[in-house]
Amino acid sequence: MEIFILCVFVLGYVAITMEHSTHLDKLIPALFMMAVSWAAIALGIDSFTQWFDPHQGGIISIVGFGHAERMLLLEGTLLHHFGKTAEILIFLMGAMAIVEMIDHFEGFSAIKRMIKTRKKSNLLWIISILAFVLSAIIDNLTATIVLISILRKIVPSNTDRMWYAGFIIISANAGGAWTPIGDVTTTMLWMAGKVTTGKLMGLLIIPSVICTLIPLIIGTFLPVFRGEVDIQHEEKKSNKYASLMLFLGLGLIIFVPIFKTLTHLPPYIGMMMSLSIFAAVSELISKRHLKFLQTSITEEIVVDSHEVKGPTMHALSKIEIPSVLFFLGILMTVAAMESLGMIFNFGEVVSNAIPQNVFVTLMGASSAIIDNVPLVAASIGMFSDAADAKVWHELAYAAGTGGSMLIIGSAAGVVAMGMEKISFFWYLKNITLLAIAGYVGGILVLFLM
Repeated sequence: MEIFILCVFVLGYVAITMEHSTHLDKLIPALFMMAVSWAAIALGIDSFTQWFDPHQGGIISIVGFGHAERMLLLEGTLLHHFGKTAEILIFLMGAMAIVEMIDHFEGFSAIKRMIKTRKKSNLLWIISILAFVLSAIIDNLTATIVLISILRKIVPSNTDRMWYAGFIIISANAGGAWTPIGDVTTTMLWMAGKVTTGKLMGLLIIPSVICTLIPLIIGTFLPVFRGEVDIQHEEKKSNKYASLMLFLGLGLIIFVPIFKTLTHLPPYIGMMMSLSIFAAVSELISKRHLKFLQTSITEEIVVDSHEVKGPTMHALSKIEIPSVLFFLGILMTVAAMESLGMIFNFGEVVSNAIPQNVFVTLMGASSAIIDNVPLVAASIGMFSDAADAKVWHELAYAAGTGGSMLIIGSAAGVVAMGMEKISFFWYLKNITLLAIAGYVGGILVLFLM
């Protein structure tokens, strides 16, 4: 049965990686292999001799267990993993909702107004630093979408934007690796209790900066970043609440790790508190603005549908449910393999065969091809090291930044690929070596630290 479940995972993962060829959304194979894996475990429950107990953190023998006792163990394990997965998904949905409400008030347009330079090399540094900082707060995927949207209004040349997008991918992935809210993988490690906020940020900030600086310094001297760009300014009147909502939203997201440190409650509770505060302010501002419009204009006015619904409902309706379901399928499939002890046993074999540093480095390189979410989910089940052990910090850096080496290796890369029509081979030819240089430089600094 273990071999069958492993085959289901491999075939499902092949279908996920071929999403662009088959035009089959990746959530479909993810959900299918989750359901099949747990169904196989339920049907073959009486044939298993061992079980990974998530509460004890180790493998137990179930040779003498009866059918009812085995099913009870299965239900408890399934409930445990679903609860932990739901914590991550609710946390991500809260963050997505806050970001959508910031965008509702055109908060990110405030960033565009800060960019005044016309020199291409200066713009490269500004955009890359913004990507690094923003991704540490609102995650690397959202930061990439925001900055490429801003670039479209600043840089008229598509070729130039492709180059800038390449550096945004590197900087956003590096920026997301050193905070617990900057990348799905670091969020997973943080919520699993493998890393703490202070240690993670303290140890990974320098390697992440190095990972960004090396490509950035090299890029400054590339011919494409010589000269000036014609800054295009929009005449559209900006929302007067844009800056307020931008900084309030970012501040409330940053508050979540502080809330966890103070209360020791799961992070999703802090995120729900931040979401409720931000939603209350958003609704108050929207209603006052709508009331002003209705009392100031005597003739009939047409109010946009999302104004009628309010920013909260509008934001919730724009949450990427397919991404949420994809994470659900992947994490629960990995949990199925972990429950049978497959991942834990594999981790022990690998640990005995190669040095841990080599293994983590290879994991980072693999994340350029294989999605880093299942890699990190599997790694959490492989190692039994204590919280803040070096393996967890090395894994957070490697999985977060390794995906920059190929454009398909990270969510930031995939979204940039779609927004700017960047081909796989263009990125491979022009950006991959820069990303490798940054990744290697950063991980060497981390190992030395």
